[in-house]
Order: sequence, then C-alpha cells, then structure tokens
Amino acid sequence: MQSIGISRKPFIAVVSGPSGVGKSTVVDRVLERAGNFAASVSLTTRPPRGDEKEGEDYFFVTAEEFARRRAAGELLEWAEVHGNLYGTPVAFVSRKLSEGVNVILEIDVQGGMSVKERYSDAVLIFLLPPGFAVLKERLKGRGTDDEEVIRHRLENAKRELAFFNRYDFLVVNDEVDRCVDDCLSVIRAEALRRERTEMA
Repeated sequence: MQSIGISRKPFIAVVSGPSGVGKSTVVDRVLERAGNFAASVSLTTRPPRGDEKEGEDYFFVTAEEFARRRAAGELLEWAEVHGNLYGTPVAFVSRKLSEGVNVILEIDVQGGMSVKERYSDAVLIFLLPPGFAVLKERLKGRGTDDEEVIRHRLENAKRELAFFNRYDFLVVNDEVDRCVDDCLSVIRAEALRRERTEMA
C-alpha cells in the first residue's frame, strides 16, 4: 500500500502577558518539551539582569544601534516597555521558518499585534496571573525593582490585559507545570491544523 507523505508548515507562537506573570519560566519549560521549536533572541536597550547572557537571553544594544536596525527594516516587531526598547530580528525568524523550525516569541502585546499583522497564521497565547495580588507579590519577589517601578508595572499590566480578546488562547499561570502543559496542548494542536499540513 502506498504511504501518504505528510509535511507540516512551521509557524510562530507568541507568548505575552504582564510583567511578573512568569513568561520566561513558562517559555523555557515549553522549549524543553515541545521539540522542533526555537526561541527568538530579542534585541533590547535595557541593561542585563542577574546572570543574563549576551546572545542567549538578549542581544544588548545601544539606543542608537537599535534605531539603526529599526530604520533598516531589520526588526519584525519592536516596542517600548518600561522605558526600554525591545525588538525581534527578522533574519532569525525567517531563517528558522525556512528551515522548517517553529519559532516561539516571548514579547509584549504591542509586539504580538505586529507579528499577527505580518504572519496571520501565528498563534497568540496570553498568560494571565491568578490575580493582581499574586502579580504584585511576584514582582516584589524578584528583588530587582523598587515600589515605584512595581506600581508602574502593575499599571501597565492593566493596560496589557485589555488586549486579551485579541489573543487566540488565554492560559492562567497559577501553577507553573499546569500552565506549561496547557501551552504545550495549544502548540501541539496548532501544529496539526489542516491548514499547516501538506500531503503528497
């Protein structure tokens, strides 16, 4: 019996959510388990935090270098968040997709909207905190921000939450392992969509 050849079209998964909701932790664990996924490394003008490494966590650049790359059209999306600039390099995403590798982007809601405009088949996942009290405690627990910065981040979180209805999936991060499982369920189901499947 002749076998059916099936190939899957790679896609972009966007993970967004307010500061302190646990995006980095969730995305790291998803990447460990998802298979055939690469994390995009963003450019940023903010200084490194803790043990963040150049080229692994972010590409740390000056505001002038960021502006040059943005003007040259080298960024898929960019946004200003808490006074710092962040952007996704077009070349990295295009290369991975052409290689048949899915790409996961951990970006803010502004970036998520920009990606959706350019890649209509991108999957948008919004992480929600169990509540604002929990979010505030998580931000305090970082030990990296003072009260004024935390207050500002919480105000921004309220604005970001207004975008929830423009995302495809809403996942509550009340327990990390369950949140990761939910995100993996979304990604695995999306990979099997008829629209992403070619049969020979």
